[in-house]
Amino acid sequence: MDNLKYFNSSFWVTGIGLILGLVLGYLYTNTITGALSTLFIVAILAVLEVSLSFDNAVVNAKVLNNMTDIWRHRFITWGMLIAVFGMRLVFPLLIVGITAHLNPFATLHLAIFDPDKYAEILTAARIQISGFGGAFLAMVALKYFFDKEKEIHWVKIIEEPLTKVGRIEAVELGLVMFLMYMISTSMPAHEAHEFIVAGIFGLITYILVDGVGALMEIDEKDIESMHKASAAMFVYLEVLDASFSFDGVIGAFALTNNIFVIMIGLGIGAMFVRSLTIMLVEKGTLAEYRYLEHGAFYAIAVLAVIMLTEELFHIPEVVTGLAGAVLIALAIWSSIQWNRKKAVE
Repeated sequence: MDNLKYFNSSFWVTGIGLILGLVLGYLYTNTITGALSTLFIVAILAVLEVSLSFDNAVVNAKVLNNMTDIWRHRFITWGMLIAVFGMRLVFPLLIVGITAHLNPFATLHLAIFDPDKYAEILTAARIQISGFGGAFLAMVALKYFFDKEKEIHWVKIIEEPLTKVGRIEAVELGLVMFLMYMISTSMPAHEAHEFIVAGIFGLITYILVDGVGALMEIDEKDIESMHKASAAMFVYLEVLDASFSFDGVIGAFALTNNIFVIMIGLGIGAMFVRSLTIMLVEKGTLAEYRYLEHGAFYAIAVLAVIMLTEELFHIPEVVTGLAGAVLIALAIWSSIQWNRKKAVE
């Protein structure tokens, strides 16, 4: 019961979101059946978002451990607004506007009054979205596994050799670029160009965000330097959240073309992910479960590969979510086994 206090705000957001879903459903269909159908879609989207982003919560918790209290609070408040309105509403509108050469008002009008056309344009931009998000997430995962200072290994046969290879400068960058090139050779020429360009921008974004964080070294005795470093981490977390949200936003159109229903459903899920992140930080769960962090980064690596290759092999979003959940569960189980073994010793 003590853990439920971390989700009080999430339950409030869920209640408000479900009510808004009912109202929207009735306004669009003028029927009780339509309202209930929309309510169900909102609930499914919330579950989809949580299942796809559980590994995101674990990685977020790792970063939040090094942030000041004020920036942790801002992650819940400012970050929530950015996650819901920025990434689940404004960003898809921006993609459609740029792709279709429409101004913001025309794009919003299209989304509200011609949702089928809006969904078609957004889905057509999937190659660029996959290239950008996949490249960024691949760098996040490989940076962790290639860390030459990493001492704790879950799957030793894989991780120990990777830490040794990590002594080679920028090896993860070269590996991602090579992977992108190999994937692009199986695509039509125009799609390959779009994929490579988007991937390069994903790599540049990662380098910039990671570089800013590296420049702002943390001095625990200097409050100002800690705030600056925390601000850089906040930006990193928002970009990471954006990369995770791409797949969910695109996948949501399989259930509905209504951008407001999508925003509400995914927003509820995003709030639960943030509440879970705070709980992991304050209860010290990462320290308690030795391999939980490893499972999260394996899940990120799987998601990155799926995003990068989804134009060649389409994998349903539910499979993506389950893959991450299974890896997290295995990591927790392995951690419990390790803790029991140590207790016996």
